Amino acid sequence: MPPSSDSFDLVVIGAGPAGEKAAAHAAYFGRRVAVVERSDRLGGVVVNSGGVPTKTLRETALFVTGFRKRDIYGVSLQLDRSRALAVLHERTDRVMAEMEGHVRQNLHRHGVEVIHGRAHLAGSGHVAVSTDGSERLLEAPAVVVATGSRPVHPPGIPFDDPAVFDSDELLAGVGDMESMVVIGGGAIGCEYASILTALGVGVTLVNAAPTLLPVLDSEMSSLLCETFQSMGMRLCLGTRVAGVERDGAHIVVTLSGGERIGADRLLVAVGRAGNTEGLGLEEAGVELTDHGLIRVDAKQRTTAPGIYAAGDVTGPPALASAAAEEGRRAASSALRTPLHEAESYRSPVGVYTVPEVAGYGLTESEAVAQGIDHIVGRARFADNSRANIAGSTEGMVKLVCGRDGRLLGVHILGDIAAELVHIGQALVEHGGRVDYLLHATFNVPTWSDAYGYAAFDALRQLEGSTPPWLQAGSEAG
Repeated sequence: MPPSSDSFDLVVIGAGPAGEKAAAHAAYFGRRVAVVERSDRLGGVVVNSGGVPTKTLRETALFVTGFRKRDIYGVSLQLDRSRALAVLHERTDRVMAEMEGHVRQNLHRHGVEVIHGRAHLAGSGHVAVSTDGSERLLEAPAVVVATGSRPVHPPGIPFDDPAVFDSDELLAGVGDMESMVVIGGGAIGCEYASILTALGVGVTLVNAAPTLLPVLDSEMSSLLCETFQSMGMRLCLGTRVAGVERDGAHIVVTLSGGERIGADRLLVAVGRAGNTEGLGLEEAGVELTDHGLIRVDAKQRTTAPGIYAAGDVTGPPALASAAAEEGRRAASSALRTPLHEAESYRSPVGVYTVPEVAGYGLTESEAVAQGIDHIVGRARFADNSRANIAGSTEGMVKLVCGRDGRLLGVHILGDIAAELVHIGQALVEHGGRVDYLLHATFNVPTWSDAYGYAAFDALRQLEGSTPPWLQAGSEAG
């Protein structure tokens, strides 16, 4: 006997940021919504293995090791690593449970029905959900696929070795170790590499590209490399991995030049692939890209009527913030509910390394490539009072401005860069000029005060000329 059909206005597959926000948006406007999640836990990668736990790991590592205070007070802490790791895991588990609870509570508050099971598109307007040996058929005129992504497993890597991890597995595998090799210079690889370096682990980061984090302004990328090396991390850039094997107690990574590096653990973080298998997408007429991601238009519509997609399963930028916005946009497109149409949906880049690095808008190289007559202003945290008080003087604020004074981009390396970038983001989005930062009064001592000094440095590039948009009395020092 076929399963009975339950009727909804929208069915969302996946309960990460994109799925949660799509469901909440639709339910807010009175629609009946179901969310299908194959895991026992809600929140997706960002809550359970990515954003929240890695950032919690970062903050806990910095706290329990006293990493930021060593140079200030001349204290050399003898780290009880086993105790520190116990605290790390306890704190991370607690925060993950708390945030998963918030997701569940949010969906419950909006009246969204949560169904745990594996979803499969079952013909026009239907989603079959398999759970505990039974099947439930959901009926809805619109479906949002928000199934997220998983780590890529390149061939030749022995992932069955207990010392080899991908980025979703490493959290549980962070144990007492002396050394680790990280393959991959993207956000995940850089975050884990710097966190473990702060914990006193000897880390070697290997990246096939000659730089780290190619989405960054190139100057910030170079500065991040210098900072990592000053912390004691070894970088092997522009180097490929020729092989990985077990040699006694160690996992051994052989580089393309022939060097062999032995370590207690290996993290492979070379990209992510969309979770599209087993959903019946192609049978439903949903077109995939050459990389196995779902192809969508500006309104998150797929090539199949009534089916939408959002979040990491559609590809870059693969950020929780972008995924949430895409989820809301998908629900609005599907149900024709109101949604503020911003001029752009750009998300700032924020990478939670030690120290953080963030950016928004045009990089300096992009301004050059587009032929924009521009100026650049910099303010180094070594000259900032709050940074000196905190003992975190590495990095700077960098502003990219047009000759007409408009702020085009902001790029920051420093202790709270992912927070500070939003000041520049607001100004870029609203067409603000750099002289606003010059005249603004910032609290002192603050990290934000660096914006004013960066603005002054930018205006100095005008070679003594005073443009008409610059108000009188702009001298600064």
